[in-house]
Amino acid sequence: MPSPPGRRVSAAGMRVLPLLLADRRPVGDHRAVAARAGRGGRPEKHSRRLVLDAIFYLVRGGGGIAWRQLPVGFPPPTTVYDRFRVSAKAGVWQAVHDALRDLVRAYEGRDPKPTTASIDSQSVHGADTVPRATRGYDAGKRVNGRKRHIAVDTGGLLLAVIVTMAGLQDRGAAHRLLARLRERFTTIALVLADAGYAGRLLVWARNVVHLTVKIVKRAEPGFVVLPRR
Repeated sequence: MPSPPGRRVSAAGMRVLPLLLADRRPVGDHRAVAARAGRGGRPEKHSRRLVLDAIFYLVRGGGGIAWRQLPVGFPPPTTVYDRFRVSAKAGVWQAVHDALRDLVRAYEGRDPKPTTASIDSQSVHGADTVPRATRGYDAGKRVNGRKRHIAVDTGGLLLAVIVTMAGLQDRGAAHRLLARLRERFTTIALVLADAGYAGRLLVWARNVVHLTVKIVKRAEPGFVVLPRR
């Protein structure tokens, strides 16, 4: 008995899996991924469409499962992971993300190239598999793991990111983050940040990467929505 449109039945017939990749997707479809990931060699055993389905299932619908926990019906986990690594090294996912971000900005009536950014960080617990050399302890947040330092536009869309051990202070990683932001966006002139970035970073940013970092301070204790933060 054939499966319903848009769904796939596992080989054991016990699990019905949604097809997460639409038939029409103008940016980042399986043909674009195939073109960026390279060609040649023997014919592929598993279609790239199904591989992308597996990746999207893991990211969007898998609830944070590990690669080896992909349900039956998808290509083997090692195949999916290897294809993901190849496409990531080829810059496929970065290109897809950037194209979608620019489309969202244009749809909202804004210039695709931003002029203002906000920076911040978040410490996250590291899994047991994260090596000690790349993890640390954030005493302020009481988190043992890693810290992601991100730059976003005024609408919250991601512009740049770096990952460090959690013990590294925000201003210590900000030099790398701002340098990457300047490398990718020559149009940005203003960067908004909280008090954790105050100090010599402002002078360095102005003189080295030609960015004006504005510190947005809290006006009162507790949770307060800050302007443009």
